[in-house]
Amino acid sequence: MKKNGIKIGLLGLVFFLQSCGAYNFSGADIGTAQSFQVNFFQNYADQTPGSVIVPGLGRDFTLALQDMINNLTSLSLTGSNGDLVYEGEIVEYKVVPMTATADQRTAQNRLTMSVNVRFYNTTKEDADFERRFSFFYDFDAAAPLPSVQAAAHEEIFERLTQDIFNASLGNW
Repeated sequence: MKKNGIKIGLLGLVFFLQSCGAYNFSGADIGTAQSFQVNFFQNYADQTPGSVIVPGLGRDFTLALQDMINNLTSLSLTGSNGDLVYEGEIVEYKVVPMTATADQRTAQNRLTMSVNVRFYNTTKEDADFERRFSFFYDFDAAAPLPSVQAAAHEEIFERLTQDIFNASLGNW
């Protein structure tokens, strides 16, 4: 009797898990798409006043976006003809003072990065968009940018890629 109960429970669990096949924990709505493509994000930040070019930034951001989508979906990464295509450019990367001390010295700086993203969904064209995404990282003004850059990029990339993912595939 006890073995039958266990078998029925396991069978019910299998049916439950199989019926949830179209859903995932990320909330991604990939529809019928099977592949995605992330084109290289060129760094055009120097065209925005006050912005600077950081070598390798375009490559690092492109890889971060690929990793985010790869980790949160079952889609295959492809170099061309993807069902979902992400492309764009880095349009801002600058440091500005945020707060001052009593003697008028900068106490905190803010690194801001903005990307312009074009998203194309060949399986659902009404999902296409072009949008600007931006995020920042605040740090002590006494710290030189190179000393905080790795941590800043990690935090900024995490937020930007999550925002892009949610805008393109989020099913909220």
